[in-house]
Amino acid sequence: MQFKPTESYNVIVIGGGTSGLMAAINAAQNGARVLIVEKNRQLGRKLLLTGGTRCNVTNRTTREDLIDHIPGNGKFLYGPLNQFDQEDIIEFFESRGVQLKEEDHGRMFPVTDRSKTILDTLVNELEQYDVTTKLKEPVEDIVYDMDKRQVLGVRTSNGMYGANAVVLAIGGKAYPKTGTTGDGYRFARIAGHTITSLYATEVPLTSDDQHIKDRFMQGVPLRDVEVTVWDDQDKAIVKHNLDMIFTHFGYSGPAILRSSGHVNLFMRDTGAEICYLSIDLIPEISEEEWKLKAETNRDKQLKTLLKMWMPERMGELICRQLNLDPSSLYKQLVHSEVNQLIKKIKYFNITASGSLPIEKGYVTGGGVDTNEVNPKTMESKLMSNLFFCGEVLDINGYTGGYNITAAFVTGRIAGQNAAWQGFS
Repeated sequence: MQFKPTESYNVIVIGGGTSGLMAAINAAQNGARVLIVEKNRQLGRKLLLTGGTRCNVTNRTTREDLIDHIPGNGKFLYGPLNQFDQEDIIEFFESRGVQLKEEDHGRMFPVTDRSKTILDTLVNELEQYDVTTKLKEPVEDIVYDMDKRQVLGVRTSNGMYGANAVVLAIGGKAYPKTGTTGDGYRFARIAGHTITSLYATEVPLTSDDQHIKDRFMQGVPLRDVEVTVWDDQDKAIVKHNLDMIFTHFGYSGPAILRSSGHVNLFMRDTGAEICYLSIDLIPEISEEEWKLKAETNRDKQLKTLLKMWMPERMGELICRQLNLDPSSLYKQLVHSEVNQLIKKIKYFNITASGSLPIEKGYVTGGGVDTNEVNPKTMESKLMSNLFFCGEVLDINGYTGGYNITAAFVTGRIAGQNAAWQGFS
């Protein structure tokens, strides 16, 4: 079929989310005539939900720490961050009148505590640079010249649009209610790209542990614990010191969400049916320190003693698993029982049988193979004038401003370089 576009642009951005908006703005700032094509009825639907609807725009931390908090190919961002980093993101918004504040762990939010503040700023930039936006118009295909290996434009439900460059900013598969249904992977495959296996990250874990099945622990939170994910050689894959909570289907909370991608990757790569984790209920003190503290309270009942460090229900579960009477006095324990007790407190073992589906996660693991993308420009190495940014790439980080940083950084570089290509 001959491609006869009804409208032509220098750059077409597919997807009006976080990375797509930044890409469109930067393409337009570099003089390109830009079109955003978005399937939703509004721009930035997922952006409005980020940070609990407050929009954690970035994380003011060191570059090394930022990369460490993006376990999914974070090292790919070393080069891009030399061009545009967290401080540049902060300056972008503050120079446009958005006041930001720093909260715990370097998280940056607008002082309004409203994600709409961030979205409005981005939309105002689009208007300032006369970016054309077409809403409620799903892209059906990117049109390629397969002989010349270059982009020609896009075909949507309403028409055909020509472009010298196309930016694929369509998102992953998490949060499908915001329109992220994985369409971008099909477009990338047609161009010859490899899509690495998709998996859920930042998602609650499911479990068949007895205390989960009988709902004995449902709703019980644990504060400031250390959760460790173990491989099949009893080697720690990752550790996180955060809160967690027991649910009716398994485990959730910040420590679990951050562990989930590692759990799913381990199970995917090894074919294992379960993954072993452990909880250190008192990471701030050693086994010997705990024994000394317990000895000074030796006349207390076990359930009373354990409540000093954990919820009562957690203490009851530990006693149940060790066949100890919660009403018995600590001083009645023999030496071996004391050792078993502290081992259980420091290494309370749990298992994961998997996680909730990818659609229930905050972030998609997997995507367009970063080995096939030029990190300096975000251009495809396989198809000229095709650019990638945001979650469609095989890049994923923890919550806390890391994923949105990756989206803004890759969006900025993709848009700028697409504009330069758009005039070629």
